[in-house]
Amino acid sequence: MASSATGEDSKFCVILGAQWGDEGKGKLVDILAQKVQLCARFNGGANAGHTLVVEGKKYAFHLLPCGMINKACKNLIGNGVVVHIPTLMKEIQELKDFDARALERIFISTRAHILFDSHQIIDGILEAEQGTNSIGTTKRGIGPCYSAKAIRNGLRFGDLLHFEEFERRLRELIAWSQKRFGDPRERDTPAQLQLRKALREYNTKYAFDPENGQKGGVENIEEEVARYRQFAQILRPQIVDSVTLIHEDISRGYKVLVEGANAALLDIDFGTYPFVTSSNTTVGSVCTGLGVPPKQIDTVIGVVKAYTTRVGHGPFPTELQNEAQTLEDHLETYVGPEQSMERKGHASGPYSLKPGQQVRVGEMLQEVGHEYGTTTGRRRRCGWLDLALVKYSAMVNGFDSINITKLDVLTGLKQLRVAIAYRNKRMTEVRLPCGYFPSHLEDLKEVVCEYETLEGWSEDISTCSHFKELPLNAKKYVLRIQELLGIPVSWVGVGPDRESMFPVDEAIVRPDGSISASPNFPSSPMRGAMSPRGPSPTM
Repeated sequence: MASSATGEDSKFCVILGAQWGDEGKGKLVDILAQKVQLCARFNGGANAGHTLVVEGKKYAFHLLPCGMINKACKNLIGNGVVVHIPTLMKEIQELKDFDARALERIFISTRAHILFDSHQIIDGILEAEQGTNSIGTTKRGIGPCYSAKAIRNGLRFGDLLHFEEFERRLRELIAWSQKRFGDPRERDTPAQLQLRKALREYNTKYAFDPENGQKGGVENIEEEVARYRQFAQILRPQIVDSVTLIHEDISRGYKVLVEGANAALLDIDFGTYPFVTSSNTTVGSVCTGLGVPPKQIDTVIGVVKAYTTRVGHGPFPTELQNEAQTLEDHLETYVGPEQSMERKGHASGPYSLKPGQQVRVGEMLQEVGHEYGTTTGRRRRCGWLDLALVKYSAMVNGFDSINITKLDVLTGLKQLRVAIAYRNKRMTEVRLPCGYFPSHLEDLKEVVCEYETLEGWSEDISTCSHFKELPLNAKKYVLRIQELLGIPVSWVGVGPDRESMFPVDEAIVRPDGSISASPNFPSSPMRGAMSPRGPSPTM
């Protein structure tokens, strides 16, 4: 496979999530960042999270680009990102042992908006107001900060360079927030009353930790102003005109790597609205979030988990198991190696697998895949791989290739199912158009999936370091994904470490030597399977 498709020889490579996030984008970004001079973020805030394991040590980044792990790489937080500075400073501090000069390698756009504690408090108030219509926000203040940007009362990093003006506008912003959200309402819950009280007093320590005040924050506005005066002094050399910086680096011939936060189905326009994030997460936002023209981008890689997960609420066509583990789930025979893993605080104790036992597939994906959010700690909802969804994502983003992650988690399932098309449950004899994804939740609820069944594998693949080392059925699974999407697979991940991701440096072919890369979903030899959990109905 051409190294441009893998991103290795790309001059401007973009890595994007193709599903609902948590695909493992950070690992590929970390690998490619070893050979680039600039790594940039263009969207989102601390609601995103990348977990990297390098030399046995785990790093969790919520704001910092993954290029921070490469000591020779410059890193940029673009204008499209909203930044909670205390979180940023904490992440930089946690890198101190790895690189004492880490701060010198991070640059922040003068146009990037600052996310304040007040935005986080407002986020909590608004989420509680939704009741049963809650969208499952991380309560990190992302939505309120982007709202402030849209109504033009937000503050940007460039304002820190003019501190007297910054202080005046900060006090105005807090007063505005207190006036609109500080007073108690008749139907407030105890949690809302607590948050409103914290906002009125601007005691964010109380908001974040009512009992002990040990989870960050300040006790009053004066402390907030003093804190940001210190941030302004520390960060002054790192606050830059990012448009000039990135274009100068491009003109020097530097390689640029761009990492997306969240993923396609969380895009505020193209995602499962309103169960989405507050920014654009797709390829168009690279241009608006960094100030580069579309023609500058030469490679776009979509990261696809070998199954599907999402956090929070909203329809999920291939869902097998939910956050509370209360769904019926799909039973499958386990044929892999015996294993046991701890589950801290779980009523059922460790999770164990033995050959021959019947397993609940969704629960297995959650436990073996350690499907707990980097940012929230919440258990992720899990289901079969949904290629109808990924095809839609590919249409929006124009993926040049696909990175499949966490293939090892599927090890041991005797049979695997893949959703290859959508149908309407009221008219199942007709497939919905290839690449079509409903824009309205009520329409998405009417979707049923057409499944294809593939044979699984029993061998442990976590030590594989090359595609040719995978067992035959694992190769067939990857090949089928490539065939159904009509997009080459460029990388495969089989574990959490950097060494567990390997490039597919050759064409993926069938055992008979042929290959199909049809841009449309081919007819399935096992058509008709509609339910993610139960037996196939007669059509």
